[in-house]
Amino acid sequence: MNRRRRWQEVLETEKQRWSALPYDELVSRLSRTNYEVERDSQTYQIEIDVLENTPDYVHVAISVDDGSIPASFWPMMDSFITKRPNSN
Repeated sequence: MNRRRRWQEVLETEKQRWSALPYDELVSRLSRTNYEVERDSQTYQIEIDVLENTPDYVHVAISVDDGSIPASFWPMMDSFITKRPNSN
């Protein structure tokens, strides 16, 4: 399996984990935005960034790479939106 495919699988796992959190819990956890995960004896770097934090929702970006140069200059990225409870 190639590097980008492995990154995509890790990205999907992390996106599902973060996007499943309720709004209040998600927002409270966003202070820890860089961490590493291990999968199949390989370490991956995860970065979480808040793109938007509005009165109605929070828009979060997730990026994944394996720290290798130069491939990690272009990490695999995705984003999701979690709505605040009782917003339209």
